[in-house]
Amino acid sequence: MSWFDLLINIWEHNIRIVLRPEYHKSPNSKTFYLISKTNSAQSKFGLILPKHNGWATSATDDQVLVIKKGIWVYFLLLIFEGALRKWFLPGLATPLLIIRDPVALWILFISWKQRLLPLNPYVLILQLISIVGTYTAVFLGHGNIWVALFGARIFLIHFPLIFVIGQIFNRDDVVKMGRMILLISVFMTFLIALQYYSPQSAWINRGVAGDINGAGFSGVSGFYRPPGTFSFTIGTTLFYDLVGCLVLYFWFHQKEINSLILIISTISFIAAVPLTLSRGLSLQVGLSFLFSIAAILRKPQYILRMIIAITGAVVVIFLLSKTTFFETSTANLTNRFAIASNQEGGLGNILENRFLGGLIESLKQSLNLPFFGYGLGMGTNAGGFMLTGTHDFLISELEWGRIIGELGPIVGLIVIFLRLLLGANILMACYRKMTQGDFLPWMLLSFGLLLVTQGSWGQATSLGFSVFVSGLMIASLNDTNNNTGQSLKTTSK
Repeated sequence: MSWFDLLINIWEHNIRIVLRPEYHKSPNSKTFYLISKTNSAQSKFGLILPKHNGWATSATDDQVLVIKKGIWVYFLLLIFEGALRKWFLPGLATPLLIIRDPVALWILFISWKQRLLPLNPYVLILQLISIVGTYTAVFLGHGNIWVALFGARIFLIHFPLIFVIGQIFNRDDVVKMGRMILLISVFMTFLIALQYYSPQSAWINRGVAGDINGAGFSGVSGFYRPPGTFSFTIGTTLFYDLVGCLVLYFWFHQKEINSLILIISTISFIAAVPLTLSRGLSLQVGLSFLFSIAAILRKPQYILRMIIAITGAVVVIFLLSKTTFFETSTANLTNRFAIASNQEGGLGNILENRFLGGLIESLKQSLNLPFFGYGLGMGTNAGGFMLTGTHDFLISELEWGRIIGELGPIVGLIVIFLRLLLGANILMACYRKMTQGDFLPWMLLSFGLLLVTQGSWGQATSLGFSVFVSGLMIASLNDTNNNTGQSLKTTSK
């Protein structure tokens, strides 16, 4: 037994919180029964999370299918919300910022109506914090109720959706979603290539509300970072972060996807990496690759598939390097790394700022904060705009700094601890699945872990990806025959 396996065993016996519900089919009807349980969890620091008594309910396949369709709508709006705000409905750009909120609220309502809404310590504690935080923001903080509600919606509406996705979807649903994402990525790469080589004044580069100054973010050598179908370039980066880990997964499990789609999406992904001009995407590709190496070390029989995939990638890169568009974009990405390294003090500092979230710096700044912080929503882009009319970060650009600044040092650290605890639970569960030969949760974890623990939930697109990918990670842990998915076969008698 390795040291990591030993750590998992200690975790599971001491501070584990069950992420997955148990399902039991009714033998006499077209219904399934859900037993939703959360085990007690106690850490060596004495934190005891309360135990939920098991509760049972029933719902038909059609009712579950309705919720699944709602999740698909949430995903499609995540991908194409920016297109609506920039190109098709620019006059409604402001309300479309929260277009996923009513969808998420509707999913929660239907889930609650069918008694499929998970209530676990994460949801209950963070919703309580949101309610109290709204009060303190209005009466002790910035004083704007709309800004406070905008911040509170993160934990009240979007965060519970993580567990609804994880409960309603099963592994097959996650694979289907992955195939769709790779298919979309082919067209997305074509789009960002057009944006990359088009002037910012072009229609395809218009910004939110039809801004003719363009939506591209400053890059290098006169080239701008393309936003794709998203409102801002962060959406492009997050989308391809997800594509990268899915491409690696499907090369391990080629029977789960059409070979032609896998090959074309792989080529388009390789072409997209330099086109995005994103250092974060480049680092994420390396991280996902390291996760795949760890998986291979557990299952050496996949070494040949990895060698084939790497060889193919090298060939594709060699062929693409002969083209002007790829040579130019690669040179620009290399220059951007060099410039950033000079400005930020090398790769080590870049990694610390991007992946560690600046917790130490946040703690230092917390000494000068009010006890209840400046108020929910103030650290978000939209909240800052409502308060000052500018898009500047009023508290912190880093997520942990934003949380502590909005809620104060004590409550802020509680929120950070809960996110770390959730991430640790998902990590252990995904690792266990990986040791059993299922790489899907593990590869999703390579991207999703950072979203859970320190993703920028104050930004609408980043929040959407965090909720969606976190839900997929949990859903991928579900066995097909033991979940509420379409694979559930029941017959009436």
